[in-house]
Amino acid sequence: MPERLLEQFRQHDRRALARLLSMAAKGERIETLLTALGPSWHRSLVVAVTGSAGVGKSSLIGRLLAIVRGRGQSVAVLASDPESPLSGGALLGDRFRMPVRADDEGVFIRSLAAKPGHGAVAEHVDAMISLLQAFPFDIILLETVGAGQGDTEVRDLADVVVLLIQPETGDDLQWEKAGLLEVADIVVIHKADLPQAEQTEAQVRSMLTLGGDSSRPVLRVSSKTGEGVEALWEAIASCPRRKQTSTESKGDLLQRAQQALRDRFTRAQAQGDPQVQELLARWREGSLPEGEAIEGLFRLMARR
Repeated sequence: MPERLLEQFRQHDRRALARLLSMAAKGERIETLLTALGPSWHRSLVVAVTGSAGVGKSSLIGRLLAIVRGRGQSVAVLASDPESPLSGGALLGDRFRMPVRADDEGVFIRSLAAKPGHGAVAEHVDAMISLLQAFPFDIILLETVGAGQGDTEVRDLADVVVLLIQPETGDDLQWEKAGLLEVADIVVIHKADLPQAEQTEAQVRSMLTLGGDSSRPVLRVSSKTGEGVEALWEAIASCPRRKQTSTESKGDLLQRAQQALRDRFTRAQAQGDPQVQELLARWREGSLPEGEAIEGLFRLMARR
């Protein structure tokens, strides 16, 4: 890691931050930098905003940005968009729905391309969050791509998970949102100015009651009118954090190690690593016991 880049980062140079985020997004190792910065990082509040495509996540984050800045806090946004099959970049322009003054040094927005099968967020987001904490920013908002029932990995990245649900979802709500309802800390009936918002709220509350969790906040919010946005931020600010400190849980390191192993294995598969492919082929044909195959994968990933 170039010493000059590290020094620029320490001096809160946003260009250095952008460069390091790009390095982290490519999977380059930034552990040296994070170690050099020491363990006493600023403890940012990490809030994930998730929900199906078109539910208005970017518009709501734009409203939350205004509230956070109005209270004098700095905020960074990591906005995950679907990866373009042609360019590999992000398809949508989230920042156009997040009006921010160009000269506002208290706001940083980064659009990320999320590949299919990565839990509705871009790869290596955990490393990027660590960089933003070390910079530091008071608040980090993480926007997922359109999320469905299986996209619940945001709970391992965020202190607070906010799930957006749109009125007129109908019976699809029963199966599409079951998994996310289990991990969401706050449920928002967004676009509450639309018809059937009250009915959707009642349906969500009924599902939570049946699941034995009727105390979870369910709020009606409209980014269009501003209804309920202040109340939402108050609920976020008062919500117990999943991770109270950076060293709160001994299991946190294990989770990071597991995610790193998954990322490395995914890259090895995508790149057609011949040793990995040979090992998988032997296991599938039954010539290699499962235990030996797993140990072999561990050894290969360690060497990588």
